[in-house]
Amino acid sequence: MGLGEFFALASAFGWALAVVLFRRAGNALPALETNLFKVILAFVLLWPTLWLVEGLTLPRYSALEFVTVILSGYIGIAVADTWYLRALHLVGAGRIGIVSSLLSPFVILLSVLFLGERLGPWQVAGFILVMMGLLLVTWQENREQVDVGNLRRGMAWGIAAVFLMAVGVVMVKEILETRSFLWTVQLRVMGGITGMLLYLASRRRFAETWQRFKQPLPWGLIVIASLLASYISMMMWLYSYKLIPASVSSVLNQSSNAWIVLLAWLLLREHIGWRKFWGLFLTTLGVLVMLLV
Repeated sequence: MGLGEFFALASAFGWALAVVLFRRAGNALPALETNLFKVILAFVLLWPTLWLVEGLTLPRYSALEFVTVILSGYIGIAVADTWYLRALHLVGAGRIGIVSSLLSPFVILLSVLFLGERLGPWQVAGFILVMMGLLLVTWQENREQVDVGNLRRGMAWGIAAVFLMAVGVVMVKEILETRSFLWTVQLRVMGGITGMLLYLASRRRFAETWQRFKQPLPWGLIVIASLLASYISMMMWLYSYKLIPASVSSVLNQSSNAWIVLLAWLLLREHIGWRKFWGLFLTTLGVLVMLLV
């Protein structure tokens, strides 16, 4: 196993643990404020990392590359991560883990649209399996487990979030391969922070957000989850895309779905019924069919 494969798998576990810890922290902070905190933490930690590894002089980027990286951060961090956390609050860690299975199919579809790749019959079959798994895990006999309205909204937020994650990483992959890795990550984080701050300014929510941060919160869980999600896991995830093909990295990252369901059962006592089990099986099988057949 090479470094690229190792970082992809390690990133999957780190992200899964972060998702479960965010869920365990409950709704202490709304999704936007949670995302803002974790991204600012990554931004702060990346400066000493840059100083130690690459230096604090900004490398040369073309105007198009610079804008692409910033836009990737806005789409993949400011919007996608906020929507993902909102979905997590609504439907729980187990279901959001299944929704994450759509990342690889979305990466492939975007490659077809923008990189000229073809979607073969096995990949179409795999995508259908993934959708069947999602339908199975979201359909409930016991409607009291999750409010139907919350379930529908949460799944919509989650699917949209995963799609934007795929957009964000596909659009920046070539730059990750050809430019400074850590500076590209930091610029991407800056794009995410800028997007969230502009949103808060447009809604005049700075005072409200500051008051939320001042209230008693489970800071231990929030800090650990943020460190895992926005610094450790994010850098390993992006570095795996730099080292190995996107399709290989994405399929290895799908192991996070199994980890989320397992950790949600171990740490949150979320029930794993046969629907979740078979939903996870179908989505995982669909991903494998799309990428390995």
